[in-house]
Amino acid sequence: MSDNTLAVIGGGAAGFFAAVNAARLFPDLRVILFERSREVLSKVRISGGGRCNVTHHCFDPERLSMAYPRGGKELRWAFEQFQARDTVRWFNDRGVDLKTEQDGRMFPVTDDSATIINCLKEEARRRGVEIRTKARVDAIIPIEKDRYTINLRGGQPINADAAVIATGGSNRSQMYDWIRDLGHTIVDPVPSLFTFNFRRKIFEDLAGISLEKVSVAIEGTSFQHKGSLLITHWGLSGPAVLKTSAWAARYLCDKEYRFTIRVNWVPPKNEEEVRGTLKELRDYNARKLITKQDRFALPNRLWKRFVELSDIDKQQRWAELSNNQIHHLAQKLTGASYEIQGKTTYKEEFVTSGGVPLREINMGTMESNIRPNLYFAGEVLNIDGITGGYNFQSAWTTAWIAARHLHVG
Repeated sequence: MSDNTLAVIGGGAAGFFAAVNAARLFPDLRVILFERSREVLSKVRISGGGRCNVTHHCFDPERLSMAYPRGGKELRWAFEQFQARDTVRWFNDRGVDLKTEQDGRMFPVTDDSATIINCLKEEARRRGVEIRTKARVDAIIPIEKDRYTINLRGGQPINADAAVIATGGSNRSQMYDWIRDLGHTIVDPVPSLFTFNFRRKIFEDLAGISLEKVSVAIEGTSFQHKGSLLITHWGLSGPAVLKTSAWAARYLCDKEYRFTIRVNWVPPKNEEEVRGTLKELRDYNARKLITKQDRFALPNRLWKRFVELSDIDKQQRWAELSNNQIHHLAQKLTGASYEIQGKTTYKEEFVTSGGVPLREINMGTMESNIRPNLYFAGEVLNIDGITGGYNFQSAWTTAWIAARHLHVG
């Protein structure tokens, strides 16, 4: 077995985790990791604002799998092998403690992604993983006895007894051509996890205002999600928008990112309930200006904007508010429509919907159903999760399963 070699293509979270676990489980295996750029784990470094959102505090495989617009059904059983609890234990066993924030996201207690990177690099060093950066794989060529030749741009080819492809996602379909050459098909990649750009910048001067709970729906569809929301210079961001973008990723791509959203700024109140509240304000706030209110948890600057958008004079007093004005204001608060024209990637944490279809993979082993001794892990697969640590968890899970089930003994 000392002659056996595993080639891992891709030095991100999935590739690195597959490499170190393969080297740990098969001590006599030669493990070589190829990364096309000059640095490994670059996405780990920037994730979570530089803190690294390692996973999500959800230790029930069924509930955990519901956070994946693509791949949730298949991950349900994969999580029986390795789930968020196992991720926490894996890092704990190597001296890295994780903490849980209020929204369920889990970070290293150091609040520094370098803690995770250093842990993985130290594990690679201890296990003897060979890391080759600036090593671009141009092709994987099947050879005799289910082995492969790894063709490197500008370098000598290397023969391997097994290969794990963990190259991550890309929005450019041609980046998957070398995987197509192995006989696999590709679900055309489209972006997921992005923010919505308004056609009319009606909130541009309110950038930075955030709300704890807002409901965002895409008109004409069933896509609707609640969560916190952030007003930006270009439109809307925050978990409510990001979740909606993830579930609707393929639909919105087909629409060329031109669509209409409907926002309830004060859920769970509906329009009728808000009208009642506004009428109560008209009674007991009679002498106060319309810009003064204490019944809706909205920043005052945002409240004033809704008053303006409802064509109500800001110098008007509550007692002077007509039923028609109350109707318009209630509509703005609970069901305002906004035209969206374009998207913006969420920070640098892009996620791709698309990749190798899961029907071509044995999800119990992560081995290709088309090529023996060829495995896949991470975002190169047609798997993507909502924001909150779920995409890293699917990377850890699929990588661990691939490492565990290698045919190298």
